[in-house]
Amino acid sequence: MNWITNYVRPRINSLFSRREVPENLWTKCPECGTMLFHRELSDNLNVCTNCDHHMAITPRDRFSALFDAGAFVEVKVPEPIADPLQFRDQKRYPDRMKAAQKATGEKEAMLVAEGEIGRTPVIAVGQDFSFMGGSMGMYVGNAIIAAAERAIETGKPLVLFSAAGGARMQEGILSLMQMPRTTVAVEMLKEARIPYIVVLTHPTTGGVTASYAMLGDIQIAEPNALICFAGPRVIEQTIREKLPEGFQRAEYLLEHGMLDRVTHRKQLRDELVSILRMLGHMPAPTRGDLPAPAPAAPAPEPATAG
Repeated sequence: MNWITNYVRPRINSLFSRREVPENLWTKCPECGTMLFHRELSDNLNVCTNCDHHMAITPRDRFSALFDAGAFVEVKVPEPIADPLQFRDQKRYPDRMKAAQKATGEKEAMLVAEGEIGRTPVIAVGQDFSFMGGSMGMYVGNAIIAAAERAIETGKPLVLFSAAGGARMQEGILSLMQMPRTTVAVEMLKEARIPYIVVLTHPTTGGVTASYAMLGDIQIAEPNALICFAGPRVIEQTIREKLPEGFQRAEYLLEHGMLDRVTHRKQLRDELVSILRMLGHMPAPTRGDLPAPAPAAPAPEPATAG
């Protein structure tokens, strides 16, 4: 053993050995197949820089880009019964919940936040499709009711971002009961004359579409989002007919009067600010971080000698 063995050879090996690259540095666009660097994709709000395909984005990431300076306060949501039906398929329901919580870092499929968007106070609700397909369970119902009650209490408008595969089968009829519960919450907002805006993202399906996701005062969707109750494949198999091109996509629904707007994710913040301020009878938004300066007071007239 000498200095060549102990020092020189390990040094040479470290210079020429293959370095392991983390697997999460690149994301493949499911639409065009382009490999996108994770930081570039994140800066573009999870929209493909090549084909403009809108990929999924978590509520927390969305709110960080949506609220002023990324600052918001979470609204507390009442906890439901953990496993009311003692449901088990291939796994126990609590085990599925723990796996989803570990994978996403979130407690449940919906996040309720309070803050300002373009100096406009707002309550925002975001559904997380990565958490068990954004499925609607009792917690989601509680979250929407908590958001509606907070909006009524503070007089702030409510903006909801939907993304779901439908009701959560592990909660059975208790999951389906969230449809009338959330419908009543939306009706409470209407009675209190609180604006309720829904942004439908890909995908929004099942009982979510059949309840709170289609009851907004203003209905906005992201480009090419699938919005339906039953999916196109199920419908084709049922009626045994070929559906029109783009059936149940956001642009098709806009053309047939089911939506008010289809808005690119990078333009959505400015559009929401304009709509919220218009509905709240507030002055038009100002660009930049600072509010518009107050009008200067008129100069006093010079005194005249009497």
